[in-house]
Amino acid sequence: MTSTDTVTPARTATRTWFRAIAVAEAVSWLGLLIAMFFKWIVQDDPHTGIEGGVPVMGPIHGAIFVAYVVMCFVARSRFAWTARTTLVALVAAVPPFATAVFEVVADRKGLLARR
Repeated sequence: MTSTDTVTPARTATRTWFRAIAVAEAVSWLGLLIAMFFKWIVQDDPHTGIEGGVPVMGPIHGAIFVAYVVMCFVARSRFAWTARTTLVALVAAVPPFATAVFEVVADRKGLLARR
């Protein structure tokens, strides 16, 4: 193991935070989709002004989305991600649940551990 391969507490913390935020972003997507389902499908008339859980889950999802984007750039710095890897991580924030998939794949490939 060379000095550039050592695991530092900062890298371990970054890995932990990245993984937690990636999963939280996927879970917040689920919450937002459920809230939108109740607003647009279950409710008799979605134009009555009753928003259901959307005003609650929308900002929660938005905040976690922003945290995920920030963590992508932190991870890029800590783990020396290529521009392509960073772009894939950022694009994964758009479709529902893709951040969790990216996190699993990145962890298996060692992208959350090496420099």
